[in-house]
Amino acid sequence: MFSKLFTITALATAASAHVKMSNPVPYGASTLDNSPLDATGLNFPCKVGSGFPATYNLEGASNVYAQGSTQQLAFIGSAVHGGGSCQVSVTTDAQPDKNSVWKVIKSIEGGCPAQDQVGNMGDDAAAIDPYKYNFTIPKELEAGNYTLAWTWFNKVGNREMYMNCAPLTVTGSGGSADFLNTLPDMFVANIFGDEKCNTQNDKDLEFPQPGTDVVKMNGATEAFAPATFTQFCPVGFGSTASVPAATAAPQPTSAEAQPSSVAGGAPAPTPSAAPAPATPSSGSGSGSSGAFAAGTACSSEGQWNCIGGSQFQRCASGAWSAVQPLAAGTQCEAGQADNLKMVTKRGKRSMRRAKRS
Repeated sequence: MFSKLFTITALATAASAHVKMSNPVPYGASTLDNSPLDATGLNFPCKVGSGFPATYNLEGASNVYAQGSTQQLAFIGSAVHGGGSCQVSVTTDAQPDKNSVWKVIKSIEGGCPAQDQVGNMGDDAAAIDPYKYNFTIPKELEAGNYTLAWTWFNKVGNREMYMNCAPLTVTGSGGSADFLNTLPDMFVANIFGDEKCNTQNDKDLEFPQPGTDVVKMNGATEAFAPATFTQFCPVGFGSTASVPAATAAPQPTSAEAQPSSVAGGAPAPTPSAAPAPATPSSGSGSGSSGAFAAGTACSSEGQWNCIGGSQFQRCASGAWSAVQPLAAGTQCEAGQADNLKMVTKRGKRSMRRAKRS
């Protein structure tokens, strides 16, 4: 009881210490603080908004990464709130607003931005977070200029969403403007004053659409759980429209990275309901294209199950997750496999934006 009370007190007194991204180098680094997004969503995305100090000023920041390169995600701050789950996402917008569409390139479920922590690591907003995480710039991503976002849903404490953004230049040749349409949208919760869409306290968030590059890390306690009432979570922003290709980038410049992994993204439009997949007669069997009931025991930890090309579920913590739809315009190869094999639909697609209800 005392330990739990101490943890809660420590979280409260360290409110100003929180965590912010230090690498990639964020916009407005000199004014960027460690606080979460405003609960009303006024400074979503990127903590930029009227009356808030964050800006899209470069201040010399330049994150130039080659296609296919591995990069490092690093943080400053000690109020890690028991860790939690993070995503890394990108948008083609140079100065994102609420209409921007964010696509996830990495998801980290649990242990981010710190591992094996019950509460906080101290009360120093300027402390260097010793935990580093790697993420990969997809080799299929078209060369050009983007904005990168790191988002974090803390495990312990108030239900919050953290988001920092950074300029990103991708170098190389090849790649496709359509590749972004194969990625899931960034998950958004705990803001806009909507108490229906919240992450669960003392739980490591399992993203409804984590993407194919996802890593699961244990915190001090292994307690994975989805957000509550995800049907009420915001699903994209703005109106349906084509997203312009990324602006031209300079020639390739490789950059090295270090430890662990990460990914993130903003909610994507929910595809039209697909017919309920047939449940296989057996609870196992590689290659089955049917769905398993949520909670059914499984032994192949981390294995994916693509259902009918339009839905998927995953074996996590010894049980199959609930079936989730793929992002609109994407398809997977039916059956069970260690990786969710994406199949590109023929024909040109555009990144879609759906209005918040």
